[in-house]
Amino acid sequence: MPPRLPRHLLTALAIGIGLWCGLLAWRWNWFIDLRVYELGASALFGGDLYDVRFHVADLPFTYPPFAAVLMLPLAVLPIWLSAALWSTACVLVLGWVVATALRASGADLPAYAVPVVTAGALLLEPVWATLSFGQVNIFLMAAILADVLRPDRRHAGWLVGVVAGIKLTPLFFVAFLVVTGHRRAAGTAVAAFAGTVLVGTVVAPRASWSYWSEILWDPGRIGGVEYAGNQSVLGTLSRLLGHEAPTVLWFAVAGALACWALVVAALLWRSPEGRPLAVCIAALGMLLASPISWSHHWVWLVAIVLALWGSSLPRARTVGVLVALVAASRSIWWAPFRDGREYDWDVAQGLAGNAYVIAAVALIAIATWWCVVPGPAPRPTADRWEEAHGPRGT
Repeated sequence: MPPRLPRHLLTALAIGIGLWCGLLAWRWNWFIDLRVYELGASALFGGDLYDVRFHVADLPFTYPPFAAVLMLPLAVLPIWLSAALWSTACVLVLGWVVATALRASGADLPAYAVPVVTAGALLLEPVWATLSFGQVNIFLMAAILADVLRPDRRHAGWLVGVVAGIKLTPLFFVAFLVVTGHRRAAGTAVAAFAGTVLVGTVVAPRASWSYWSEILWDPGRIGGVEYAGNQSVLGTLSRLLGHEAPTVLWFAVAGALACWALVVAALLWRSPEGRPLAVCIAALGMLLASPISWSHHWVWLVAIVLALWGSSLPRARTVGVLVALVAASRSIWWAPFRDGREYDWDVAQGLAGNAYVIAAVALIAIATWWCVVPGPAPRPTADRWEEAHGPRGT
């Protein structure tokens, strides 16, 4: 296959999805999060950033002021064009994530695998949710992967810091950089994050004060923590208890799981072959620990499946297929949800409705076993493959 054809296929897929999303935005009230971004950008200079709400779903702007600064171009575009361009970019960046994860894990797949796998990834619930809401998660994941998979670069860490200025949860990767021995990159990430705080403060000082002193500490502002879409430790504990979990209990469980994930990620990082999976395990720790991890935050399941597929660890591909099935099944929406009905789930509904959290904990446990039990010799990476067999055919 000519080397340009896979790129053309990916571009055609992205444009097709973008046009379809533009039509949906023009005809119906889809892409509500993208509309909130647009609303926040519009209110940055002409209103109170944290008092405005999108009327269709009564949703407020919940991100740091720096995020509103980045969203300013959305304030001047019609929503159908914003949705079309945003969705096209999401699919292209998703294709980059697929290519990067496959290459980093050493998976030996033909060139056309990238557009094919990208198209398949669109069927996963977190990816489709990200597209239908007009969310930013695919961009955040790509930036973190680009930064963390190459932590020895001179300015490594700055992308982690910048995306943490959009959503705070990527700050978890500062800890990951520290435990993997890349303290300079961790320092760069902290400095870049501080720069985003400074930008937000200069542009919108009153909104910045409101965010850092009040908005940040109110997870209920984002939505009900018990809602089925919140696949976090706090959400799961709340659904199990029948009421919002006490802060002390949430800190204890989420903190323990986050630390466990970091230790396992650091162990996996020791092997070059294990590094893509190490980053993904760290991402699981981040998602579990965050008070709110909506289902569209779990786009990391795409990178996880690909890292497992390219791994030579025992039964890694089987585990990857199971993770993909969980993500494609939409099982978290099988049980009754909304208006507090999550508090009345039975055991079967709880297993389905907390599927992402259960899968994450299980995967961390399996990765722990992989770190303890010696596995087979690693497969050749892309570079070793070419050294042994010559350049790949196109």
